[in-house]
Amino acid sequence: MKKLLLLPFLACLLLLAPPAHAQRKSKVKVKSGATLEAASRLQPLFGGATVAQAEQLVGTAFLADIERSFASRPEASKFFADKGFEYLAEGKIDTAAYRFNLAWLLDQKNAAAYRGLGIVASRGTTPDQSIALLTQGLALAPNDAALLGDLGASYLIRFEQTKKKKDLTTGVEFLQKSLAADPSNALSWQQLARGYYLQEDYAKAWEAVHKGQNLSMSSIDFAFIGELLAKQPDPQGTFK
Repeated sequence: MKKLLLLPFLACLLLLAPPAHAQRKSKVKVKSGATLEAASRLQPLFGGATVAQAEQLVGTAFLADIERSFASRPEASKFFADKGFEYLAEGKIDTAAYRFNLAWLLDQKNAAAYRGLGIVASRGTTPDQSIALLTQGLALAPNDAALLGDLGASYLIRFEQTKKKKDLTTGVEFLQKSLAADPSNALSWQQLARGYYLQEDYAKAWEAVHKGQNLSMSSIDFAFIGELLAKQPDPQGTFK
């Protein structure tokens, strides 16, 4: 079984389920600042800095610009989270990471900031940091379909590394909850199919594949279909 790739899947989720809040223009210019080291700036949550430390890193001039340009810090946080997702869709990961860090700095209750940083962290060798960040976001928005789906995909990847049944069960449960909240996400259906495949429940895997296929043919991973066909023929005869 090939290793699941988290980042491409989550990037596709971004394209299918962007943040709902509207975007707005702003004259705020994001500057790294002389005291802000690149390593901290690009690490999730500024590399573990406190809010006070992060405020020192971005500088008082930047914070003053925020006060002048936005009605509130939460509004500014939403703006920077939106920009982060835009940069992710463009493949500008480092730029996105800094925007998500700013979103977190301005509002630690913005679940989108944690989701964005979780996606950025998915570049790591293990999904542990990604899972931790996504879990923080889910605590703030427990019914968010995108966060639930991202966590589900992350746990499937961890299962392939750990072979711990708990990771597989948790991943499938999160994907099921994600689809209960938003049954129109074709990619989440395909990820759920993968989860059922790993559980060796091939009938359910085919059912999930076809539900995703009916929503969007572009969601199909034909390499995975080949693996599933090797275990059980397609009951509907669509794939051979």
